[in-house]
Amino acid sequence: MPLLEPDPGALRPDVRPEDASSDRVTDAGAGGTPEPLRSDLLALLGPEKVLTHISDLVRYASDASPYRFLPRVVVLPGTTAEVAAVLAYAREHGRQVVFRAAGTSLNGQAQGEDILVDVRRHWVGVEVLDEGRRARIAPGTTILRANTTLARHGRVLGPDPASAVACTVGGVVANNASGMTAGTTRNSYRTVASLTVVLPTGTVVDTAAPDADERLAAAEPELCAGLLALKREIEDDAALTARIRAKYTLKNTNGYRLDAFLDGTTPVEILRGLMVGSEGTFGFLSEIVFDTLPLDREVLTGLFFFPSLPAAAAAVPLFNEAGALAVELMDGNTLRASVQVEGVPADWAHLPGTTTALLVEFRAPDEERLAAFEAAAEAVLPRLTLVAPVASVTNTFTRDPGTIASYWKARKAFVTAVGGSRPSGTTLITEDFAVPPDRLAEACEALLALQTRHGFDAAVAGHAAHGNLHFLLAFDAGLPSDVARYAAFMDAFCRMTVERFDGSLKAEHATGRNIAPFLELEWGPRATGLMWRTKQLIDPAGVLAPRIVLDRDPEAHLRGLKSVPTVEPVADPCIECGFCEPTCPSNDLTTTPRQRIVLRREMMRQPSGSPVEARLLEAYGHDAVDTCAGDSTCKLACPVGIDTGAMMKAFRHQRHSAREERVATLTAEHFRVVEAAARLAVAAAAKIDDRLLSALTRGLRKVVRPDLMPEWLPAVPGPAKHRLPGTSRLDARAVYYPACVNRIFGGPEEHTGPSLAEAVVAVSARAGKPVWIPRDVRGTCCATIWHSKGYEQADAVMANRIVEAAWGWTGGGQLPLVVDASSCTLGIAHEVVPYLTPANRELHRELTVVDSLVWAAEELLPELEILRTAGSAVVHPTCSMEHLRDVPQLMALAEACAEEVLLPDSARCCGFAGDRGLLHRELTESATAREAAEVTAREWDAYLSANRMCEIGMAHATGRTYRSALLELERATRPGDG
Repeated sequence: MPLLEPDPGALRPDVRPEDASSDRVTDAGAGGTPEPLRSDLLALLGPEKVLTHISDLVRYASDASPYRFLPRVVVLPGTTAEVAAVLAYAREHGRQVVFRAAGTSLNGQAQGEDILVDVRRHWVGVEVLDEGRRARIAPGTTILRANTTLARHGRVLGPDPASAVACTVGGVVANNASGMTAGTTRNSYRTVASLTVVLPTGTVVDTAAPDADERLAAAEPELCAGLLALKREIEDDAALTARIRAKYTLKNTNGYRLDAFLDGTTPVEILRGLMVGSEGTFGFLSEIVFDTLPLDREVLTGLFFFPSLPAAAAAVPLFNEAGALAVELMDGNTLRASVQVEGVPADWAHLPGTTTALLVEFRAPDEERLAAFEAAAEAVLPRLTLVAPVASVTNTFTRDPGTIASYWKARKAFVTAVGGSRPSGTTLITEDFAVPPDRLAEACEALLALQTRHGFDAAVAGHAAHGNLHFLLAFDAGLPSDVARYAAFMDAFCRMTVERFDGSLKAEHATGRNIAPFLELEWGPRATGLMWRTKQLIDPAGVLAPRIVLDRDPEAHLRGLKSVPTVEPVADPCIECGFCEPTCPSNDLTTTPRQRIVLRREMMRQPSGSPVEARLLEAYGHDAVDTCAGDSTCKLACPVGIDTGAMMKAFRHQRHSAREERVATLTAEHFRVVEAAARLAVAAAAKIDDRLLSALTRGLRKVVRPDLMPEWLPAVPGPAKHRLPGTSRLDARAVYYPACVNRIFGGPEEHTGPSLAEAVVAVSARAGKPVWIPRDVRGTCCATIWHSKGYEQADAVMANRIVEAAWGWTGGGQLPLVVDASSCTLGIAHEVVPYLTPANRELHRELTVVDSLVWAAEELLPELEILRTAGSAVVHPTCSMEHLRDVPQLMALAEACAEEVLLPDSARCCGFAGDRGLLHRELTESATAREAAEVTAREWDAYLSANRMCEIGMAHATGRTYRSALLELERATRPGDG
């Protein structure tokens, strides 16, 4: 063990329930994947694609659903051949396979008890076809990522679920998830042009291939004959045919798409339809080609408040008749819970209990058609019974993008916001059903009465335009009485939906484990029997996803309900939705924010000192704490702002010894000496061969804890210039604070122009807004160095020092403080605050801290003349820019300085995180892999960002020279020949 390695037991929970949870992983599971399964799959796929440790299995056991099942092993195949090999292994050894992508599904369909196949990590990519009219998309690609690419072509995918930031295309197709506007005409069933599928037998079918039917007939003759026989049987039954057609006039994802037998004429066409909504029970979708839709950019949106749920529901048909694309309903519980979401008016917390709102949106390709919609929409308003119970309610339409975005943010946060406000320790159930739209008001009244009868106060929201409602229930899965209450409610709810309204028990969330026992109630024995026969025909060995969609156990929906132990307050509201995962730098390396919380909850389920707890703690230090970039972009992605990065920093602090804390505090107290020594060390290192330094530091990392000993990377630049440029306080328009990282590290070796500090001074002067650099900036810092590592006392020392200094430099806040590194801007503007004394918090309130990007884009650029431009530039927005919302300013500078600018679709936090990329280079390499592939697909004239350490990280990842956008601005505006 390396020196100074922390004790894993330091992270053992101090407080936990008196009794271990009944659903904890048993001691027998501590060893992870059993033999021979472990050895067999390692031999089949290799160690990089097989996860066997108990920590890995636990983190994959939970998803956004209320269920929890521990897989025996997790595999990450990267090709269709590897998927086929896994399926062949399962057939030969009598094992079962479940596919999992984003884990955002709400009914347990992405959970398995044997072989779990991660089909997200190696399955990402978008190929635009026919100028955007079609798109070939890999199944692990998020809907947001696909739409970002398609938006450049004025196109969009039809399905638009609220979880688009995280859910993947494969999962959306497999569940036929729809969303706000898709209804029954824009969903996957209607917009998927073709699929490439790996069947349970290993046969690969590309439904777009001209000879697809011939190939399938040769490979699977019994399947082809069986599909055609089922088609004839259905078509020969007129009553059944009519029933199937009627069922799909509503949104319906319960069971298999029997209308595929009516819509398809050949086995391949039938199979294409059946695969949509099959929830991974028929095969693996390795590639999906969509027919895309026009992206109508003219938008009119309104949020209207009603005195009750039935009153709001009664207004829905009026907006539908006016041509609204979306009519979304939010009840009082939903609206009040949404105040946790940034940007939602605080006074919604005081809305009366019965208040309900409709979010109504019209979209058009041009102003003329939007104006026609607006006239029709305005004519509806006098016919409504509207209320304005709090000051923020306006009951008007708007075209303002910011206001519209805030409305949708509140609506899309329904599950997470309500779930986050549930009582601690309770499990969240999300139900999803549809009724004929003209009976929506009646259904709302019946639902409210049913909830009251069973002691629930559910939150209700949904796609009211399509008669589709969602509601959330919270109960304690560890209490038999609560589970019984939930079971009684479900029986009554399902009977009400089917027998009274002839509705769909799952409108868009798919059957999963949750509604499987009620499938026959909705469809009847004849149609349900056909579904069982279809499953037997396509998957005769029963390899894929048993007990998902089809299950004869009448209590299957009560099996595997997960307990939700209370954890640290910052993370306790987490409902494990997974919205945070795509943004996390370590999501393809170790763990994600959700998984860090899931692992913590399992520790809480365990009795103290159990073998499982011991194994989890052993892995948690590296997999969760050390490889967390601490960038907190998870907080931005989480609708209720859970900051798992902050929790990991707290755990770093928890692991520190008293001696480590004292040493860190000394470095803060004597930072002027530390800064000078660091610059000298960088200068010395610049004279030594990179290979020698890399080898030396790698050797030291074997002796000393890697999290304390950085590894030298060739991308690390030489030292900064010893002297900062001379400036004058007289007539200065701002105080310029060169960050310590820019006082220690110089610019790229290839850069021959001025230093960053010289460039900022120069362009500010050119714009007529000179800046002043105080002479005593050395020895000060934004405190991020210590904050990121959890050294709280040192953090407090420097936080108070920089605020006191900045207050003096700026004349008590009379001048803005311009900071030339985005992470340092974030540190001084926000992150220092909790560590300040009361007196210094008052001083901090008087400061105006401005990122250099904002200073340049908003204050300087309008006053500057662009004299030369680069042909092309690619930008890297840092995580701090995302927190500060400075990305538009980065783009403005880049677009001023280059003819062509690319913001990569895959751009996210680089994971370098100050020095974390030197401590764990694999974190940066993993975090930037997809962005680096985009960047290096061609050459660019400029590679721009605005944080020196992130620029070093991106240079390491891409082999290209990144520099500050302000250096490029200086070059573009430099008088003379440049």
